[in-house]
Amino acid sequence: MAGVGFELKKLFKKKGFFASVKAYGYSSLICAGPMLLGVILILGILMLVSHFDRSQFDRELTVCMITYTLLASLLVTSFFSMAVTRYIADMLFEEKRESVISSFFGSAGIMLFFGCTAYGIFLIFSGATLTEGLLCLLFFSELIVTWNATSYLTAIKDYRGIMLSLAAAIGVSLLLAALFLYLGLPTTVGVLLSVTIGYGVMLLWHLVLLCRYFPQGDTSAFFFLHWVDRFLPLAFTGLLTTVGLMSHLVIMWFGPLQVQVKGLFFGAPFHDVPALIAYMTTLITTVNFVVSVEVNFYPKYRSYFALFNDRGTVGDILQAEKEMLGVMKSELWYTSLKQLFTTALAISVGELLLKFLPLGFNDLMFGYFRILTIGYGLYAVANMIMLMLLYFTDYTGALEASAAFALVSSVMTVVSLKFDPAYFGIGFVLGGIAFFLVGVIRLDYYTKRLRYFILAAQPIVSGEKNGFFTKAGRSLSRRLEGGTHEF
Repeated sequence: MAGVGFELKKLFKKKGFFASVKAYGYSSLICAGPMLLGVILILGILMLVSHFDRSQFDRELTVCMITYTLLASLLVTSFFSMAVTRYIADMLFEEKRESVISSFFGSAGIMLFFGCTAYGIFLIFSGATLTEGLLCLLFFSELIVTWNATSYLTAIKDYRGIMLSLAAAIGVSLLLAALFLYLGLPTTVGVLLSVTIGYGVMLLWHLVLLCRYFPQGDTSAFFFLHWVDRFLPLAFTGLLTTVGLMSHLVIMWFGPLQVQVKGLFFGAPFHDVPALIAYMTTLITTVNFVVSVEVNFYPKYRSYFALFNDRGTVGDILQAEKEMLGVMKSELWYTSLKQLFTTALAISVGELLLKFLPLGFNDLMFGYFRILTIGYGLYAVANMIMLMLLYFTDYTGALEASAAFALVSSVMTVVSLKFDPAYFGIGFVLGGIAFFLVGVIRLDYYTKRLRYFILAAQPIVSGEKNGFFTKAGRSLSRRLEGGTHEF
């Protein structure tokens, strides 16, 4: 992220309205591009299906299939995402660019094998037709590789290429969906085919960018698994944060709002649609974290740690620490205030704006939108705090915060099903509160003892962790690569 911040700082130095729009646009794409794309895609599909007067069954089945595929792919990739990001950062720091691209193919291959096996079994018994099942599986495979590529694309800093690929995916998907629906294709087949082609365009674009930037080397495609063992808390942090975000949606599919669309495809449209739109309100914090915290905080962070390497005096270190933490607190505070303002604005005027969208909002859905907007606002601020813990390599603290988020959000959502449906969504709000409180307490505890964790809490003797994933990587390297690659 430091490299991202450096590039964005150059963009924000440029004056003028369009330069600011460009910089904020790039920030949005770097941080929330894939998820934002998914939300826009589903909302666009909803409006297109309504525009062409397709049946409610067709609309619900199509949205269910796309939602299931999106969430399943995000869950599969969440375990490796943070550990892979750490691996990329270490390889770039050590100037081993040739070791990066192999890990992309290795991680993608592992996730495709296990993900497609599990999701394929689900699709066989889901009630989907053969055509629908194959399209869902192909779409799922594209998403796995696309989400995985996102971890690598920030290193390239080809923001224009990334922006164009995302725009192409949205444009192609929606245009083809409109064309296929106009030509009379079955709704699910037409929409699934269009999004598969759209994401395929983005996937190919990303592969070209990656292969152009990263040279081939002799490092094993599974060498990155050693980093999963070394930074296992990172892997579980990514997984648990994703579980916390998704669990309340999945639980609602089997509650009083449940709609069994077809076979194993369940949904809760009255809850799902408000949740999708409420999620959009987190964009303001996501962008401002990169712009305000990364761009302004990183120079102080870099100067502080440079003093340890360059034999800075005790006085200089104490002064630099005070300045760094002061900037961190002020940026976190102002970014949180922006999220609070955005949440309040969305609650105040959201109902008026949503009435103009053909999404079938009723009073119950407006209530869910208000509750979930608060929940996602809390999540956005808490996630920003967790990222600061990762910045200080407090992987234990980040894991504790994400575990609290996943546990409280899941358990309290189940408990909320026993109460009046008007209060559904409260469980996710409580999960966001737990995420925020654990993160704030841990960040305060850690930063007050920062010099201790830097100087005294490190192991005296460095040791390699050769656990399950390292052994699995070596085994895969011998079996699939003949032991000819460096591991």
